Amino acid sequence: MNADLYRIQQALEAAREALAEFTPGRIASRKKSGGDPVTEADVLLDRTLKDVLLRNGEGWLSEETVDDQSRLMKERVWIVDPLDGTREFIEGIPEWCISIALAENGKPIAAGICSPATGQIFLGSDEDGATLNGKSIQVSDKKDLDGAKILASRSEVRRGEWRRFAEAPFEVIPMGSVAYKLACVSAGLADGTFTLVPKNEWDVAAGVLLVEAAGGQVVEKSNRKRLFNQPNTLLDGLFAGSPELLPKLIEQIRLH
Repeated sequence: MNADLYRIQQALEAAREALAEFTPGRIASRKKSGGDPVTEADVLLDRTLKDVLLRNGEGWLSEETVDDQSRLMKERVWIVDPLDGTREFIEGIPEWCISIALAENGKPIAAGICSPATGQIFLGSDEDGATLNGKSIQVSDKKDLDGAKILASRSEVRRGEWRRFAEAPFEVIPMGSVAYKLACVSAGLADGTFTLVPKNEWDVAAGVLLVEAAGGQVVEKSNRKRLFNQPNTLLDGLFAGSPELLPKLIEQIRLH
């Protein structure tokens, strides 16, 4: 394990220990200014990860930290979502995770996603490939959409935004955290995923690295490849899957 991945693993373990005082499904929350929920756990995990990860000369971008644009001048930047899937965490649905990515000159080079509820730790780097609980993983080798398992945003499904895919050849599976969805795709636990609404860099940076390290591809809706640590952290949505399946998935989505 290279030094960056070791730091990520240590941070995930520290975060998992810090979570021990909280019970998913039985935790108070409040609304942030944008309307998204936040809990004491989100704030504590942000502080814990920052303490373990951040070193002099590195930048920090996190959902739970006020953005310091000095990060734009840094070569190495941590892009973190301390608790992705807060709604699921509050409801006690085991589809939330801790997400960490390290970007260098805009490109994710190492990442880790921990799902404490399922006991899964996904780690990956651009040099070493990706692992799940220490075992090497690859994206699904499925080459066609018939029966493909495509992970959908649970919130988008609840709002009815996926009804237009009712007759599509793939199976739609609702799931919470987008970071966790991308991690599942990296391990071949699902064949692909896409989002219908914009996402922030901290939502997807770690998952993007894991999918690519496991042999998959991720593109934005505009069909471009994302450079991270941007002044505007929003992506216009993304598609993820194997190199063989992804073009077919994008074509099918655009038909609907």
